[in-house]
Amino acid sequence: MRLLNDEPRAMDLRTVPVHLGLGSTAKPVEGFTWDPESLRAYSAAVAADGAEGRMVMIFDGDGPGDHWERHPAGDELVVCLSGSVTVTRDVDGVTDRVPLGPGEAVVNPAGVWHAVDMEGPSSILAVTAGLGTDHRPRTDPGPTGHAGTPDPEEAP
Repeated sequence: MRLLNDEPRAMDLRTVPVHLGLGSTAKPVEGFTWDPESLRAYSAAVAADGAEGRMVMIFDGDGPGDHWERHPAGDELVVCLSGSVTVTRDVDGVTDRVPLGPGEAVVNPAGVWHAVDMEGPSSILAVTAGLGTDHRPRTDPGPTGHAGTPDPEEAP
């Protein structure tokens, strides 16, 4: 995994995300995958951008999401590109479902647990503040913990 300074060719954001960094930089992330080693390498490569760094990527899917996530460092923009998507959020213990069609978007506020369900073949574009992102399996109808409330398992 490495950040490219210049990429003269078209990129497929499904396989090559772009990191938006300090100084209005946009760097393709070559060789990125969702495995722990690649995630560690990406985090180390963009650490200097802190909470201002953003990853831009397209996700294709069909069916319910398998995890909850939250991004404590900043807001996340989710844009439905095709199909039908529902973003489910836990806002202060209240479930909030936001249906999206093509061209519609929602902002997940920093720290809010959320999951994305794709109803039939769908695509989304996500602009994510990745620093400190948490994931949890989606084994129950709601996330564990609430936005802004520390998880007891993570307490010092």
